[in-house]
Amino acid sequence: MKFHGSASPAQLDTLARRVYEVAGRHVELYLEALELADLLPVLSSLPAVSVDHLGLSAAGLPSLLRLVGSGAKVKARGFGRVSLDIDQTVRAIVRTNPTALMFGSDLPSTRAPRPFEDGEVQLLAELAGAANVNAVLHDNAAAFYRIAEHPLPGRS
Repeated sequence: MKFHGSASPAQLDTLARRVYEVAGRHVELYLEALELADLLPVLSSLPAVSVDHLGLSAAGLPSLLRLVGSGAKVKARGFGRVSLDIDQTVRAIVRTNPTALMFGSDLPSTRAPRPFEDGEVQLLAELAGAANVNAVLHDNAAAFYRIAEHPLPGRS
């Protein structure tokens, strides 16, 4: 398979591990989830991975869910960029791993066919369900970004 990213799988592995080792940060993938199938062996072994925009399309959902099952995170943002059933995708991610889904607004959405809408927060809350709403809207991202370990200046 031809990879459309800026790095080969071997380079991705090396770079992602180095970024995590030096800065404690994750690799962020902005790609069609269909491309995940060939990357699963590399990605599932990395210390921290997130996939942006719910993986963009429905065709790669099975691969996305396998990656989520191995601990990867998924950002639920930019609904105007995706070509998938948002309801089905969000519910499937939450069922697979309730700690995987993280809300994001994608603001300012300058290149999205449809910009962020306030109703997306409510939609995501409803789809996550009462048991997972706080995790999806805050706790999962706070843990992933280690917010408690590194509070903002002026906060304790």
